[in-house]
Amino acid sequence: MNLRNMTLALGLCSVACNGAVCQVSKKLLQPNLGHRSAPLLMIDGLQFKDLNRNGRLDLYEDWRLPSEDRAADLVAHMSLEELAGLMVHGTLASNGPMPSLGSGTEYDLASAQKMIFDEHVSAFITRLHGPARDFAIQNNAIQKLAEQTRWGIPVLISSDPRHHFQQVIGASSKDASFSLWPEPLGLAAINDDSLTRHFGDIVRREYSAVGIRESLAPQADLATEPRWARINGTFGEDTDRARRMVQAYVAGVQNGADGLNPGSVVAVVKHWVGYGAVKDGWDSHNYYGRFAVLSDKGFALHQVPFTGAFAAHVGGIMPTYAILQEVNLDGKPMEQVGAGYNKQLLSDLLRGHYHFQGVVVGDWAITDDCDATCRNGAPVGSKPTPADIGMPWGVEDLTPAQRFAKAINAGIDQLGGTERSDTIVEDVRKGLIPESRVREAAVRILTQKFAIGLFEQPYVDAEKAASIAANPGFVQDGEDAQIRAVVLLENKRSKEGTQLLPIKPQGKKIYVYGIDPAEAEACGFTVVKDPASADVAVVRAPAPYESEHKNYFFGSRQHEGRLNFVTADPAYAELLKTSSAVPTVFVTTLERPLILTNVQSKATALLGDFGIDDKSLMKLITGVAKPMGTLPFELPSSAQSVKEQKEDMPHDSIHPLYPFGYGLKY
Repeated sequence: MNLRNMTLALGLCSVACNGAVCQVSKKLLQPNLGHRSAPLLMIDGLQFKDLNRNGRLDLYEDWRLPSEDRAADLVAHMSLEELAGLMVHGTLASNGPMPSLGSGTEYDLASAQKMIFDEHVSAFITRLHGPARDFAIQNNAIQKLAEQTRWGIPVLISSDPRHHFQQVIGASSKDASFSLWPEPLGLAAINDDSLTRHFGDIVRREYSAVGIRESLAPQADLATEPRWARINGTFGEDTDRARRMVQAYVAGVQNGADGLNPGSVVAVVKHWVGYGAVKDGWDSHNYYGRFAVLSDKGFALHQVPFTGAFAAHVGGIMPTYAILQEVNLDGKPMEQVGAGYNKQLLSDLLRGHYHFQGVVVGDWAITDDCDATCRNGAPVGSKPTPADIGMPWGVEDLTPAQRFAKAINAGIDQLGGTERSDTIVEDVRKGLIPESRVREAAVRILTQKFAIGLFEQPYVDAEKAASIAANPGFVQDGEDAQIRAVVLLENKRSKEGTQLLPIKPQGKKIYVYGIDPAEAEACGFTVVKDPASADVAVVRAPAPYESEHKNYFFGSRQHEGRLNFVTADPAYAELLKTSSAVPTVFVTTLERPLILTNVQSKATALLGDFGIDDKSLMKLITGVAKPMGTLPFELPSSAQSVKEQKEDMPHDSIHPLYPFGYGLKY
């Protein structure tokens, strides 16, 4: 039976309706069809969207058929220009301070219309912020535009992580529209697969509520280089723990571990592979950090966390920016280009060895130029701008058209951070990219849109969005996780033999630094302004770092350099003052493996958090809640021991101050 006859046969099934859902022969369920301009077709009691407005049901419009068949049918009818549009992943410009990067509260709909209609772009990252209801309205406006195109192909809207504390544009952001959780490192510190899956499920539900259907997360990068600026987004340095956390997150965000379905948000796991072994800890967003150094053994270890994603049938993989040095694959030296251009990594290893069937999404701006400012930093007296961004590592001297061709022929299905679909068309017509390769990528991309039900329902209920995103239950779960993730590193005893933590607040005078005094008072403490008159002090410190490349766009925003506190750090100076007068609790964020040797000797109690608000922290200090976390990485004892570590190997710090898995309880 051919597809058309199968469609007609399915249409003869009996129908029984109950409200908005119709059950067909107890097997087929009528989906809720979201539409604005496309008419509906009624066939044998079932409704279908006439997306191309030709008055008949085409195979790609028939929601009863397999996603792969619908995708193949649509691709067969699309023009080269339309197919090329599927292969770029643009940015939704906004009305904010950096419009081209999309930060703001409203989209530039004129810009979006041009990209959707003229460039045929149907995948975009959003960096919008605002109340969930408003966010949903904005995303619905984008889908309304997409519905008016020739084939009515809905837009896939993606986002970087939004559920954590750290904000670095191009990596992650803190968004009050959603529940607030510890960094992924904190989930690794809790080491509970079921909680990580639950977190992924909440991400799925909150994202879906506002119209985000692709998560550019999680990071499966193994955090083996302690100085690296992006460790906070990983699950730490242990291969097994990271693998399990990655698998659990993917299963949560994709609504199950068996592949994409109408409830899924597509997970794009990153960064394939070896990003965590960046040379000297510099980040590969920057020209000075474009290399990673791995032995063959280290290279194998860095692949392990990704196997968790493969086991959960992850929808997308994003390659690293980095050029892998000193690596051999199948006995051949690794080509010295970024992973987005590396056929060995994408076609041979990812597709060939691991049999990955999903979409390979190139990281942002790899096809852009890296000019003199990008390479050397902004001149003295000027600030770096988004115009300086470009990460074409190893192919800097190729033209943009040559870069597009090399990336796509290497295995990239969709190029991130560009709307230049015309370059793909040009490459095909010049014979630089086979048209068959374009059609292969287009089928993969469309299959995922069909699988998650985006063609049937691209719109969201803006009123419901406000009651789903950041609802009290999700917020409470996030706060509980913030507490559970905290690692108790020290809890010294007094002369009387009692440990400092937990502290019963009744009748106690407390001095606080870096904490809202109102939160301490709410617990029953009397807050004093002089540590000498206090019974106890709590000093909260941001993680130490140095901005060693302030003249680079990303370098100026990332936490680089030193891992230890120095007297010039205000919070550490406060510790020196308070610890000489009163027992002191010192709290700091473990966004990287900090060197706490000079803190250990001063603090009476020492806590490492992965993102926690003051109210939750005070619950921990007073014993209303207890720290449950264990370290997801070693904490080194000195800067020299960090320098002596290998960039690619876990658990190799000499005489760590605190070992992997360490964590006290009370």
